[in-house]
Amino acid sequence: MNHESKSTVSRRSFLATTATVAAVSVVPRHVLGGPGETAPNEKLNIAGIGVGGQGCHDIRCVRSENIVALCDVDHRHAAHTFKEHPNAKVYTDYREMLDKQKDIDAVVIATPDHLHAVTSIAALQAGKHVYCEKPLAHSVFECRRMAEVAKASGKATQMGNQGQASEGARVVSEMLSAGAVGTVREIHAWSNRPHYIAPRGMARPADTPPIPDTLNWDLWLGPAQHRPYHPTYCPWRWRSWWDFGTGVLGDIGCHELSALYKALKLGSPTMIEARSSSDQADDSIRRETAPIASVVRYTFPATDERPGLTVTWWDGGMMPPRPRELEPGRPFGGGDGTMVVGDKGVMLGHRLIPEAKMKEFGVPPRTLPRSPGHHKEWLDACKGGPAAGSNFVDHAAPLAEVVMLGVAALRSRKMLEWDPENMRFPNAPEADIYLNPPYRKGWVL
Repeated sequence: MNHESKSTVSRRSFLATTATVAAVSVVPRHVLGGPGETAPNEKLNIAGIGVGGQGCHDIRCVRSENIVALCDVDHRHAAHTFKEHPNAKVYTDYREMLDKQKDIDAVVIATPDHLHAVTSIAALQAGKHVYCEKPLAHSVFECRRMAEVAKASGKATQMGNQGQASEGARVVSEMLSAGAVGTVREIHAWSNRPHYIAPRGMARPADTPPIPDTLNWDLWLGPAQHRPYHPTYCPWRWRSWWDFGTGVLGDIGCHELSALYKALKLGSPTMIEARSSSDQADDSIRRETAPIASVVRYTFPATDERPGLTVTWWDGGMMPPRPRELEPGRPFGGGDGTMVVGDKGVMLGHRLIPEAKMKEFGVPPRTLPRSPGHHKEWLDACKGGPAAGSNFVDHAAPLAEVVMLGVAALRSRKMLEWDPENMRFPNAPEADIYLNPPYRKGWVL
């Protein structure tokens, strides 16, 4: 990367109201402006960065367009995606791809978390539209920088929290607006990710097996501090390692919290507190990997539209108390979910409990436009349509920032007061390091 300064951006720049999603009518190319713009009836030239896992799925979701380039640092892991798109040019280094292949209109990014910011910003500054998987970034600073660059670029962006486009996300918002639970006091969200998907609570391995000849380990590390290769990091289990991933909260938080964050216009918290199974662990474990189980509580201040409330995240089998409104024998938890507690009722997922109360309430007034589909939103936006529902500026960066603040609280093991304007923890300046962890030499934003 060639950006020598680490400027910040005011939170005001990405607290605008989320744009609605609407259909795009087919118009001639010249109506949208000058050369280089794609009309709704023309296909985009799309490239993928990180296409071995989730990236393969994302590329399949946009295959209505032209897939012209594919980039992955591990050609063996990505071989199946290369095979599906034999006409696409194949690269190892995304910088080479962006520099050499000028026909690219848009880029789909599904790298490990620690590479999201450098790849997305490089693509935006090269004039490409960007779709980046969740969580948007690896730190609070990266969230802000990505929103800043996205806004300046004017390009279409979307974070890969696919559920934001769902019917359920809209029903949640419409039910809350209709007063289904009254005044919201508490929000709970949880995920019980199986340990085999994201093994956690481990120290760094001591052995140093050889690097596979199909993997460019240096490029896989990117801005992360150097360490010897080990198969426990890639291609699959990087999520639990703090240098590369953001634990279960980072993995699932942008999914489970999205609808409620948008519906209640949560903004920025004033306090974050975390407790985890790693609190009593040896430092060799705590500094390396996310905890096996954790609880993170955010305090959000009152606004002109609502009183203050708390949001609590639970993972690793930890759960909020079973609500007394839930019918005896009905299961509670076990996977991913949300619960909203108001002064007049409780909503589990997007339904009131008990079920009798849901039937009594009925269907809320339909006030929000429905999505044409998560990836389709982005494609339409690339072609001049409305901003996608999880675009970096209006939704993705503010939401991911909240998630990254929780990660900072987990890593620091402190109750953190948050000053969003100055991007610091006034009561715990030693924890500020987690807002913008240092990059490896040669990598800057």
